[in-house]
Amino acid sequence: MGRTISILGSTGSIGESTLRVVRFLSKEFSVYGLACGGNIDLLERQIREFGPAVVSVGSPDAAASAEYRELVKKFPGVEFLEGEEGTIELAGRSVDVLVSAIVGAAGLKPTLASLGKAKRLALANKETLVMAGDIVKRGLAASGGEMIPVDSEHSAVFCLTGGLAPAEIERVILTASGGSLRGVPVEELERVTPQQALAHPTWDMGNKITIDSATLMNKGLEVIEAHHLFDLPYEKIDVLVHPESVVHSMVETVDGALYAHMGVTDMVFPVLNALTWPERRGNPFGRLRLEEVGRLTFAACDRKRYPALSLCYEAGRRGGTMPSILNAANEVAVAAFLAGRIPFTDIVKIVEKTMGTQNVLDNPGLGEIVDADRAARDTASGFIGGTM
Repeated sequence: MGRTISILGSTGSIGESTLRVVRFLSKEFSVYGLACGGNIDLLERQIREFGPAVVSVGSPDAAASAEYRELVKKFPGVEFLEGEEGTIELAGRSVDVLVSAIVGAAGLKPTLASLGKAKRLALANKETLVMAGDIVKRGLAASGGEMIPVDSEHSAVFCLTGGLAPAEIERVILTASGGSLRGVPVEELERVTPQQALAHPTWDMGNKITIDSATLMNKGLEVIEAHHLFDLPYEKIDVLVHPESVVHSMVETVDGALYAHMGVTDMVFPVLNALTWPERRGNPFGRLRLEEVGRLTFAACDRKRYPALSLCYEAGRRGGTMPSILNAANEVAVAAFLAGRIPFTDIVKIVEKTMGTQNVLDNPGLGEIVDADRAARDTASGFIGGTM
């Protein structure tokens, strides 16, 4: 049967990439569990192909639908779980590898439930470390488990820093595509539509992450994630705009050498690394041809265009519950923009206003993090609705 794997967020882009890898490594991995939000059609196809023992449907509306009831009837040998509690229960089942790919704060509790149960946590949910990085690291240390990053940038840093002592690292450089709106003049950003902002030029991502890429909030959250993953102070983590998305990250060592991790823009590669590390595997997923790329360009981040990046550094340095407040307000504001309720430029304004109104707790426990998240969502919603 090989090693067992559960995938949280199986119908999302990272989940689909993971199943491509599992398909390739079918003699080595068997799917134990799949958890999705509400995409029942795709979930059914995944069940038919990969034969999981347990399936969780997180969306209450989807779990109450006739379509879901029919799905349960079609697979009497599968254990079905529902809602957030079902996803948490699935995440807490013992497996060799758990891929955490649920988008946003919704991935926090299931990821924490996997600590001590999954031998390897393949982490694609950056919000888990943004909100509760210290808790995750303590949990891993206590359980003896390991965590491999799946975000392409952090996967690249993980590969580049192997064998380096912390004192040898001068800085880590995370690259950012600049998002779908990088060519739009700053004065016109207020008028962009959700459709414009969702047209990412190089990466195929979900709606929320694509908008975060356009604001560079996504990269700012990755800065906080890198701080926790690699125990680096924030002054050693930089961001450069790299439109070609060929260089996924760079590491500069104290002797002045700069090491770059380059590859095809496909999330299947960091997933493959997370599942097979420390081995390197030949694979059929394509190869980077520099002669076809032609040129690589880099630029400093314009903080006027991307004010979200400064907010993320501020939240990370403040610590405590502030990163949770930042993330919660951003999730609410992005949803409001996608629904046509606020202009694009108000996303970061809502986040900044929310950060300025909340009480920040140091060394929070999970309950305090959840409370801070909820309070920030209420405050951000109030600003959007004009009730604050």
